[in-house]
Amino acid sequence: MQDHRMAVIGIGATGTVLAAALLSRYPDTFLIGRTPELGEQLRLNGINVSGEITYKVAVRNYSSQIEDLKDFSPSAIFLATKTFHLEQLLDRLQKVVEPGIKIVATQNGLGPEDLIADKFDRDSAFRMSLNLGVSLKHAGESEVAFFNRPHYLGSLSAENQGIGAQIAATLTDCGLDTEFVDDIQLFVWKKMVMKCTMASICAVTDRTIKDALEYPPTREIADACFKEALAVAKAMGYDIGEDYLKQVLGYLEKVGVHKDSMCVDIANQTPTEIDFLGAKIVEYARVRGISTPVYVTMTNLVKALESNYLEK
Repeated sequence: MQDHRMAVIGIGATGTVLAAALLSRYPDTFLIGRTPELGEQLRLNGINVSGEITYKVAVRNYSSQIEDLKDFSPSAIFLATKTFHLEQLLDRLQKVVEPGIKIVATQNGLGPEDLIADKFDRDSAFRMSLNLGVSLKHAGESEVAFFNRPHYLGSLSAENQGIGAQIAATLTDCGLDTEFVDDIQLFVWKKMVMKCTMASICAVTDRTIKDALEYPPTREIADACFKEALAVAKAMGYDIGEDYLKQVLGYLEKVGVHKDSMCVDIANQTPTEIDFLGAKIVEYARVRGISTPVYVTMTNLVKALESNYLEK
């Protein structure tokens, strides 16, 4: 990118890694977090990332107010918040950023880039599919368990290939190997068939991914969900195929020793991202007349668990 004025919104597990990578080469990168207290900690201790990727960087620019981005005028903004914050976040950004801003959704889930396009335009909307496992140890301190290079980046507008390639090159230069692809949705679906399935099962049963796949009753649920998700993906124009599914399942059975983040959300009694995961599969299926009874069941069970604390 010719203008490296970048911002990261959301300094959780993923946002910490993105911020550290960008700060390692571009120390003026602007961070937006939830509280002023987080900014004080980051300015004092910086950001530390350990594991498969390592960074130790100082933080200059931080605010808990999105409105402070107006004076910074970033050329690109990376969104790393939970998806349930996305609509409200974009409403606030509309009042702050100039036309032509490039907004990169880095969250898990289906459809965050579409929401960006609805709130701004297709020319603004980018999507990134990250291939790493990261956990937040403390404020400003993350551990990367694995990084299956590369990440993938794409745009909703064919006119953005040049700028997309520049953003990918910038991330690669910062240590986050990233490839710009013409059809980002293919890579999103490949990841989300797994994520959308395992998130709900892990959240409802409080099991690790590995345990859920090895325990016959939950494996039976997972296999049924995979079939339903593959059918929906195919109807959306992405025939991923059984061979790919077998390959990824074999990988998850070996390395899925952690609980999905939705387990953490339920344990902490915070909103989950179910509306952009299982619920989105159900939504797409209903529009296309596809039956997904197991996905409906798992999605509704997660929503029922949420209601136990969100509706009190």
